[in-house]
Amino acid sequence: MLTSWIKVVRWFAALAAVAIVSLAAAKPADLNPAAITIQKPDQIKWSTETNGAQNAVVLGDPTKPGLYIVLTKWTSGHMSRPHYHPNNRYITVLSGTWWVGTGGKYDPASTVPLPTGSFVTHFGKQVHYDGAKEGDTVLEIVGEGPATITPAEDK
Repeated sequence: MLTSWIKVVRWFAALAAVAIVSLAAAKPADLNPAAITIQKPDQIKWSTETNGAQNAVVLGDPTKPGLYIVLTKWTSGHMSRPHYHPNNRYITVLSGTWWVGTGGKYDPASTVPLPTGSFVTHFGKQVHYDGAKEGDTVLEIVGEGPATITPAEDK
């Protein structure tokens, strides 16, 4: 009986060795560009806005009608003023804490913290403001263009 177990163990060892050699010899498959496109972090083009945010358009064109996806990085201590957009926007907090407030009165002390992983819908034509208080935060924003910004702060 022991001899049978030794043969089984040797057989599995030989099989494992063949698998290891096969994996070592394997090379990554060439990806079909008609099936997939990839943007690695160093290939994403970021622009810096006057309000302290950095944006990278990863899909579509927010200035034109149609679907768009934008990555927005709010740098620490920067927030937008009350404003609204014409269409709904769907936002996922990818990192950091995002602070959001609603209404035309700019009051950062009344904003609500949303941690990484939170999902928010900004409804079209509804006034809000947002940003990062302590530490940077990165958002993924999905919407239908054009993604205009209309100031709406109570004066």
